[in-house]
Amino acid sequence: MATTESKATILIVDDAPENIDILRGLLKDDYKIKVAINGAKALKIAQTTSQLDLILLDVMMPEMDGYQVCRQLKSQLSTSSIPVIFVTAKGEIDDETLGFDLGAVDYITKPISPPIVKKRIQIHLALHNEKRLLETEVRKRTQELEASRKEIIACLGKAAEYKDNDTGMHVERMSYYAKVLGLATGMTEEEACALQETAPMHDIGKIGLPDYILQKPAKLNDDEIKKMREHPQIGVDILGGQTCLLLNMARSIAISHHEKWDGTGYPYGLKGEDIPLHGRIAAIADVFDALTTKRPYKEAWSVEKAVQLIKEESGKHFDPQLVELFIEALPKILEIKERYQEPPTPPVSIENTML
Repeated sequence: MATTESKATILIVDDAPENIDILRGLLKDDYKIKVAINGAKALKIAQTTSQLDLILLDVMMPEMDGYQVCRQLKSQLSTSSIPVIFVTAKGEIDDETLGFDLGAVDYITKPISPPIVKKRIQIHLALHNEKRLLETEVRKRTQELEASRKEIIACLGKAAEYKDNDTGMHVERMSYYAKVLGLATGMTEEEACALQETAPMHDIGKIGLPDYILQKPAKLNDDEIKKMREHPQIGVDILGGQTCLLLNMARSIAISHHEKWDGTGYPYGLKGEDIPLHGRIAAIADVFDALTTKRPYKEAWSVEKAVQLIKEESGKHFDPQLVELFIEALPKILEIKERYQEPPTPPVSIENTML
């Protein structure tokens, strides 16, 4: 016999107390039993019971019959998966067909046969448990796949950054900056987290650039600038035509984070809100971090100097509204900057920042 803790919970719904007594007497040794004498009470119990494993439901009840109860159970996410067995004197084929159409798993006619009732309950509880286990396993595997995909995206972002930054901390900081800005625009937590996860891919195309350009400790010449400006398209080529939501967002950021609000950016010269919002956010996050950290071609700027440049570029390089939100969010931005500091590096030379 099952222990109390391991017993399945069954709800018996019938407006006739004698019918409830018969079923409860038959099942109480093997299951935890709840009862309801009308449809409204049955729905309340189903919605408030943490784990209800099966419902035995009469059809002919006043005010709300069993079919109406079943229809409501199946229409609500919290109760839709609970197996329903109709137990009723209505035994016509049309009655059974309606019951199954409404989502019931079985239909038992009165007067009941105790062995049949017990066996059918056992069968449907076993099927329900198996389904639950399968759904749990699928959910676990899906979460594992999603986690793996996010790890791959993060690793690719860092791989690109290691090409022209010794530590790869740039992608950590700018991705958090992007999330802060995303939330400030009214994004949901889910979308802002997706932005944080994909922002590190903004410079993935740099994997395809020569090291002599990325590591050059001096200003780039015209040919080198032209080559550098190929990296957004290279990034899109690397990311390919995936249908994954995160990789679609990553492609959008990779191709658009060097576009400028006034239309003077690259690769397409997009202007204003024609530039994807995720790309506009990544642009500010990327430039602020690039300005305030040391690179092979430049010393780190002060925060004050970097913020001043971003203000000056409002309406030119950057979306003016995003610049305002960035300034408002500066305390959070600086907390992130402090948390993800670069380790000490040897002193280097001059300037080449917004390429």
